[in-house]
Amino acid sequence: MKHTPLRTCLITREKLPKLELLRIVKTKEQGVVFDPSGKMNGRGAYIKKDIDVIKKAKQRKLLSKHFETEIDPSLYETLEAMCHGK
Repeated sequence: MKHTPLRTCLITREKLPKLELLRIVKTKEQGVVFDPSGKMNGRGAYIKKDIDVIKKAKQRKLLSKHFETEIDPSLYETLEAMCHGK
């Protein structure tokens, strides 16, 4: 049986397999961006692939607090699109 890496959702605090989460990264060059590969360098955070969780993060500005910077609204649109394209 193969080991499945677990990560904690920043919003719900659930431990879930990496495949059920979206990775967001803060880099020096690009700022805060969605990381589809899951391998970009920088400070990362995981959010559950759930439209309600993403809306909660946007409403409470949880990503802004975590990364200590302003988040471009287009990032939330990208994350929502990824949820619909599960």
